[in-house]
Amino acid sequence: MSAHCMLTGARPGFGNRVSHSHRRTSRRFDPNIQTKRYWLPGERRHVRLRLSTKGIRTLDAIGVEAAVARIRARGVRI
Repeated sequence: MSAHCMLTGARPGFGNRVSHSHRRTSRRFDPNIQTKRYWLPGERRHVRLRLSTKGIRTLDAIGVEAAVARIRARGVRI
C-alpha cells in the first residue's frame, strides 16, 4: 500500500542521500502514516483510515464526519 494520507494527501518526497565523499544516491522521505479506527456516528459503523500525524490533528479539529466528507470529496472510497 502506498504511503499517502487519505485526508491531507501527503505523499512521499524524494531527494538525495549525500555521503561523506559527497556522492549522491536517491532516497525517499515518507510521511508518518498511521492506521486509525474511528466511529462514524452517521453511519453507525467504524471506519479505518490511513492518516498522517498532521491528518490526525486535522481530524481532531474538524471532526470525523467532516473529515470523511472531505475524503469522499477527493474520490476515495471508504
